[in-house]
Amino acid sequence: MPQPHTPDEADASPLVSSVGIIFERTLMARLLYRLGVLSARHRLVVLLVWTVALLGLGGIAATSAQLSEEEGLPETESGLALDIVEAQFGVPAADSLSELQLVLVADDITSDPAASVVRGLVADAQALPSVTSVADPLAPETPFVSEDLTTAVVQISFTDLSDDLDAAAAAQHATEDLAASARASGLTAEVGGSLSVEPVELIGPTEAVGATVAFLVLLVTYGSLAAAGANMIVALLGVIVGTVGIFAFSALVPVGSVTPILAIMLGLAVGIDYGLFILARFRSELRDGRDVEDAVGRATGTAGTSVVFAGATVMIALAGLTVVGIPTITEMGLAAASAVLVAVLMALTLLPGLMSWMGRRALPRAERAHGRPDVPAAPTRTSFLERWGRRVVSRPLTALVPATAILLLLAVPVLSLQTALTTPGGPDPDSTERAAYEMVADAFGAGAQSPLVVLVEPDGADLQSALPSVESALAALDGVSAVAPAQTSPDGTTAIVTVVPTTGAIDPATDDLVEAIRGTSVDGVQMLVTGTTAFALDIAALLTSALMTYLLVVVGLSLVLLVLLFRSLLVPLVATVGFLLSLGAGLGVMVAVFQWGWLDALIQAPQGDPVPSLLPILVVGILFGLAMDYQVFLVSRMHEAHRAGMAPSDAIVEGFRRSATVVAAAASIMAAVFGGFALGLDPLVGSIALALSVGVLADAFVVRMVVVPALLALLGEKAWWIPRWLGRILPDLDPEGHALDDSPTSVETQQRELAGQSL
Repeated sequence: MPQPHTPDEADASPLVSSVGIIFERTLMARLLYRLGVLSARHRLVVLLVWTVALLGLGGIAATSAQLSEEEGLPETESGLALDIVEAQFGVPAADSLSELQLVLVADDITSDPAASVVRGLVADAQALPSVTSVADPLAPETPFVSEDLTTAVVQISFTDLSDDLDAAAAAQHATEDLAASARASGLTAEVGGSLSVEPVELIGPTEAVGATVAFLVLLVTYGSLAAAGANMIVALLGVIVGTVGIFAFSALVPVGSVTPILAIMLGLAVGIDYGLFILARFRSELRDGRDVEDAVGRATGTAGTSVVFAGATVMIALAGLTVVGIPTITEMGLAAASAVLVAVLMALTLLPGLMSWMGRRALPRAERAHGRPDVPAAPTRTSFLERWGRRVVSRPLTALVPATAILLLLAVPVLSLQTALTTPGGPDPDSTERAAYEMVADAFGAGAQSPLVVLVEPDGADLQSALPSVESALAALDGVSAVAPAQTSPDGTTAIVTVVPTTGAIDPATDDLVEAIRGTSVDGVQMLVTGTTAFALDIAALLTSALMTYLLVVVGLSLVLLVLLFRSLLVPLVATVGFLLSLGAGLGVMVAVFQWGWLDALIQAPQGDPVPSLLPILVVGILFGLAMDYQVFLVSRMHEAHRAGMAPSDAIVEGFRRSATVVAAAASIMAAVFGGFALGLDPLVGSIALALSVGVLADAFVVRMVVVPALLALLGEKAWWIPRWLGRILPDLDPEGHALDDSPTSVETQQRELAGQSL
């Protein structure tokens, strides 16, 4: 088949030409055209292949799947010091997984009748299953009573129950029963800590409601039950295959319990959207009078090209999370990227088969006759979004200023964003665990449950003689409530000093104290700060630093990819600015809801706590990919019209006419899917879903339909400018599928080739 020659190729070097041929515009569109037609002709074979893949992966997942509750975290100073403490002293510095606290409060906990109740509870606790020891708070050798004699803490240690969830749940419930009996005796009692881990619910009622709303939006958009059903079926099958694939992969490497949820949430959203974009183009081709097979091929070759690019952008953004260097985030990003890959493949193979089966039933009943040679074309009507596009283009500043102001206003809460690796006392403010934590903090001080462990190693001096100086230096620091006597390791080579801060684990003052200890110098020794509190603070700081690095990487990536796609410098810059505005709006609303607690009556997940440290960087990666989806599908139509010779303002309106309705439907669907997850019980998943839901709506309806067209209208012809030298070396990705129209016989030629390859 002869390859068309672009004007720039004559000036390109042989090396550039050889690289550029990989992305030659005839290649992508025509290959996808062929794939679409072959999938349509052999739809049963395609269905069989996907069925075999699902059954094979399902068999592996059912027999060998492994989920891990352990968080993969990077090495930090506190983490390395903690390893030394465990090696030298034989036990972890803190073992919250195997210990519970029974917190008891009375007017005088040391006198009868309250003291008798405490002793009885200690005896009952010793009889609990899996108990290894119980510390009597009233015993002189192990006192754990507040100075005002109102609060006592019974520490109950269990064997390691991390691998036996049933036994852990039984021990947890038995301890809670002890607290209930203490309340019946007139004491105030709460249980601190948690042994049992509630299984994460992959799909719940709220998620099902979101999917149902998405289907209804599809039905209204298409006006065809067959088209809406096909779109939803392909998306759901893609989610099932992707999720089962993750569980199958866990047979090799265990994955976290939250990892599949992110993949399900994103896979379902993009699966519906990618199907919507291809089906919308298929319906447009049918309306233009093409036969079903040609319409399938053209829809796959044109909209499919944009789907490939958009999907690749999302996958690159998610896979790029590996640069952060945090195993948990890497795992979540790669799993979600694999779900997006499956969604793209489903849209390019299974959907064309269903489109060929539907034929003209993909159109509303009233339109099915139009498009045939013997039927007059249906009269066209100006849509609301087309009129909206004309208003934005005619008054760009009037549209741009208030839209930008609204997005900036929504982003204001980000200024008070507070993150934490974990929430002290557990994520639920109404739980007995949180109540116990607060009771101990009130009675013993805010920092009593967040001690810092200082590892002391000799550096040219005798360790024992240096320890008094270490203790004095630590006690003199601001923010220190108490310093426990140093404990020396059995071999005498190291020591640990426990420092109790005056502030809680997530208080910024505690972070300042950690830095102050690290900056303290004592001659002859080296000091490292560790412990659960220091470790969590180090991880949170690492994530904050990684967020800025990743944001720069993502912004740079968006500029490069969009320059390649649109062969313009200013269009990518406008798109990237729009993404940052959408990101600010999404994170701002999330902070207002989950950190400030503004929608407590609507949101089921706990509110009022710091945002999980993992959240901002995950939202950046996911929302970036989704924002680029809308940029591609909307602006590519504008680009197509401009390349056809339209003036910049007319090209913007034409882009609105052809794609704004589809983008609006896609954003509504994605927001419905994310909204279902936002209403769930898990605070991490809910907060991510809410940020994405708001971010998607802001990006589609405000950024892509107001900010971007207004800026493009103000820029005019300059928006599509690119230096001649850069235009010569850039490959033409052809997202609009011009290669399919390069000659009057181009489609017929491909059909003849396909006929020769028919199975």
